[in-house]
Amino acid sequence: MPFPVLGIVRWHDSTVSGATEGTGLHADVLDRLGTAIAAGTIGPGEVLRAEELVDRYGVSRTVVREAVRVLESMGLVRSRRRVGTTVSPRGQWNVHDPRVIRWRLDGPGRDEQLRSLSELRCGVEPLAAELAADRATPEQCGVLVGAVMDMTAHGRAGDLFAYLEADQLFHRTLLAASGNEMVAALGDVVAEVLAGRTRHHLMPSRPEPEAIRLHRDVADAVRAGDAPAAGAAMREILREADAAMRASVTRAPDQRL
Repeated sequence: MPFPVLGIVRWHDSTVSGATEGTGLHADVLDRLGTAIAAGTIGPGEVLRAEELVDRYGVSRTVVREAVRVLESMGLVRSRRRVGTTVSPRGQWNVHDPRVIRWRLDGPGRDEQLRSLSELRCGVEPLAAELAADRATPEQCGVLVGAVMDMTAHGRAGDLFAYLEADQLFHRTLLAASGNEMVAALGDVVAEVLAGRTRHHLMPSRPEPEAIRLHRDVADAVRAGDAPAAGAAMREILREADAAMRASVTRAPDQRL
């Protein structure tokens, strides 16, 4: 007897049946399904059958339905009556969702995803730096300077994850300081790119002093109101990051750690 397919999911009750059921299990199923779809293991047009997923992941239908509801909100799946829940073509995905970015970076299409994200950053972040030089508040300038100081300390200590947090704060703040809400909304996208580079060992084991110096140059130019210098320094940051990633990819995996 064939398994029933998932019908259209419409949730109006945000309550969950227990912390484990609603948090840990839901997040785990969501990540596993999202990763499989992003990698093409579950391809476009394939039907997600509720009972099969319940058996595969050992969870309740409630957990499966909630995970599918989130995937549907991202455009990865579509639910229709009498058809069920099917995987959507990539062109319908919300490619700016940080979770979609993470899943794609975790899959076989990592190089393509990194190229797309690098091109996006090259188009947006130098402009953000130039706008920030005109619009950043004193508080935002202080955050940029503090983030660079933290990057310097953590880089010297070789603490990559603490360095990552400071780096993410720097770029989020810079995008917000642009004063453009569309640019600022890309903060999560850039933060996920930075996290992905660290997670997949696509950066040096110790941050390059030159990269930190360039971040300081951006912060100084923004504080000084020098838009051309801020934009130029940000372009150099992106060029340096791209070169570091390319060098890491050419090294053997054990040399990246």
